[in-house]
Amino acid sequence: MPHPGPAPWWSRALFYQVYPRSFRDSNGDGFGDLDGVTAKLDYLKTLGIDAIWLNPVMVSPMADNGYDVADPRDVDPLFGGLAALDRLTEAAHALGMKVTMDLVPNHTSSQHPWFQAALASSPGSDQRERYIFRDGTGPDGLHPPNNWVSIFGGPAWTRIVEADGNPGQWYLHLFDAEQPDLNWDNPEVFDDLEKTLRFWLERGIDGFRIDVAHGMAKPPGLPDMEGVKAEMLLADMDDDPRFNNDGVHEIHRQIRTVFNDYPHSVAIGEVWVYDNEQFARYVRPDELHLGFNFRLLRAEFDAADIRGAIENSMAAAAIADATPTWTLANHDVDREPTRYGGGQVGLARARAMAMVMLALPGAVFLYNGEELGLPNVDLPDEALRDPVWERSGHTRRGRDACRIPIPWDGDTPPFGFSDTPDTWLPLPPEWAALTVEKQLHDAGSTLSFFRRAIEIRSSRGEFDGRSIEWLNSPTGCLTFQRSGGLVCVLNAGDTAVPLPGGELLLASDEVIDGHLPANAAAWLA
Repeated sequence: MPHPGPAPWWSRALFYQVYPRSFRDSNGDGFGDLDGVTAKLDYLKTLGIDAIWLNPVMVSPMADNGYDVADPRDVDPLFGGLAALDRLTEAAHALGMKVTMDLVPNHTSSQHPWFQAALASSPGSDQRERYIFRDGTGPDGLHPPNNWVSIFGGPAWTRIVEADGNPGQWYLHLFDAEQPDLNWDNPEVFDDLEKTLRFWLERGIDGFRIDVAHGMAKPPGLPDMEGVKAEMLLADMDDDPRFNNDGVHEIHRQIRTVFNDYPHSVAIGEVWVYDNEQFARYVRPDELHLGFNFRLLRAEFDAADIRGAIENSMAAAAIADATPTWTLANHDVDREPTRYGGGQVGLARARAMAMVMLALPGAVFLYNGEELGLPNVDLPDEALRDPVWERSGHTRRGRDACRIPIPWDGDTPPFGFSDTPDTWLPLPPEWAALTVEKQLHDAGSTLSFFRRAIEIRSSRGEFDGRSIEWLNSPTGCLTFQRSGGLVCVLNAGDTAVPLPGGELLLASDEVIDGHLPANAAAWLA
């Protein structure tokens, strides 16, 4: 069923995820900031970006790099304060780019005034009812209320010391102990979130990416998990009681009522749910506008696996007549060149997969540095900053390897990211060949390739239409055609294959005698 009227701006937008502390440092403290983003808006405009998504910049003790929010209606001084965000928003809008932000409704920082008030109050108080406090089990409440584990490792419960100095209740934190989960059964929680939404939307923010959008509602009685493992990823297990509970949909309906007052804004959910029917519920007309579907990101570099991911993602969106979303990278996963095998093979596959993603109908999300072909960086232990490293007892290295600052120019670290060499995460010397400056002047670079691909995507009518059709293709390959006419071919096999007829618009590797090499993709009109 076609959408009535003109399609909303976000329905085919190219979003660029900015990890602010790793993008550009404007004041020499070693951390990227919002004025650093503003200084590079021309670069993003030239790249062809429609909208920016900022990882958290709200006031935070930074126990989890900003996902522990202490004041949701202010910007942390680390990033330049509220005035810096206003400057960025105004400058981006002047260039025709939207600005979206991260929103963290599942939990707060333990330094949030609400949680501090809860610690100072007594069991059963109104202050504690804003969070999920429970008595422990066993003698004197010695054990946690249930067996839930934290995403970051260890138990999902921490016991507090009461005002009288005795051991007291336990509070739930699905992530770090410094990120207590809010109690979404308490109407005060939504009332406060509504104030936050309106505060930013009134300032000109164009929407939000909602963190852990499948996690706010908890099941009645908080039943134990089955088959608990020491490490459990988001919704990686069927019937995980921590996530995807029915009550979350009423929360999203409440949130949508606020967005409806700002008709050009967008709500984008981080939804780690893989059942298509379940996923589709999040993008019904009265819930989220967009939901991150991570199937393509999780697919192996295998034609059948990639096709299955695309088919499932398209089918899930179609159930609710929603817009599909596509991404291959973010701040939580290995970068594509590393994930697809490393070295030149990994980079070739990453470029090919970028073409597949950009050929699909819907909204696309790039992660900063993806357009440079940056790989993961193997950091020394002492450089690691992710709380996963400590909470796992140094058994999981965390996500720092994909969060290294962007190399802009020059021949030695920190490559123009900062005026100080003491950056929050170190840049490797071998990135001298990957700087923006060098790649801009190299027609064969990954950056030049991305710029050309994005330009073609935005300017050619072949990319119109909301559907795709699968075409016959050689073993190890996949071929689909957009309803607008574009044909995309991916060769995930071992040998070159003949391309179908048509005008060659772009290929991720050299096409010789009409044959597409292995680990490459092509677009044809």
